[in-house]
Amino acid sequence: MIRAYTITSGKGGVGKTTLTVNLGISLALLNHQTYILDADIGMANMALIMGMDDIPVTLHEVLAGKADIEDAIYEGPAGVKVVPSGISLQGFQQADPDNLREVMHKLVDRCEYLLIDAPSGISKEGVVPLSVADQVILVVNPELASMADALKTKILCEVMGGKVYGAILNRAGSEHTELRSQSVEDVLGVRVIDVVPEDASVRRAAAYKMPCVLKYPNTDASRAFRRIAAGICGIEYEDKELRHKEEGFVDRLARAVFR
Repeated sequence: MIRAYTITSGKGGVGKTTLTVNLGISLALLNHQTYILDADIGMANMALIMGMDDIPVTLHEVLAGKADIEDAIYEGPAGVKVVPSGISLQGFQQADPDNLREVMHKLVDRCEYLLIDAPSGISKEGVVPLSVADQVILVVNPELASMADALKTKILCEVMGGKVYGAILNRAGSEHTELRSQSVEDVLGVRVIDVVPEDASVRRAAAYKMPCVLKYPNTDASRAFRRIAAGICGIEYEDKELRHKEEGFVDRLARAVFR
């Protein structure tokens, strides 16, 4: 069954794009055909996070009518398919957000899961992802401003006939996490799907332009991403220690000599 999830937030800087990327890869690691669409055409940074900032065709060109959607689909880590937006202002100015709906419908026919990284806040280009997806996931930080803005987004989503799957409490500290989860549920009126803890490994992985679930698979944040993916798939999460080896100079030399 094909499912499309729009991942959004009331304000920027809550870690929405990072969560979308790691969740998409976690779904792909569960052997599901997964696509990630960067619909934040104005403030796109998914390409930067995934090391795709020099690609020739992006969603901008597709929305501008200069390219087909097939030209903007790229193979990402673990087999996830990525449709990034460009990072140039010129590309953004030429992109027509009214074409987003058609692009999303074309992608849904290709995959099992489509994750749409929507713009933060309430904007014209953010309305379409809220109305097209099967479910909307709100990303919030344990801050009053983040929850207040997420509430506005939730209300807009419901006015447009969308359905909110739940909220993810992202970058949460270890103190009083349960109390904070309850507060989010009380304010937003939706369930907290899971809590992703504040984890320095997420920022370190971003510096390498590599998702945390692959770079540091055994950290608390990576476990949370995989746990959320398992929940979306309706399977029980298994907390297994994953192996990841950093290849150093000696490893590369040995591989070259004994190829």
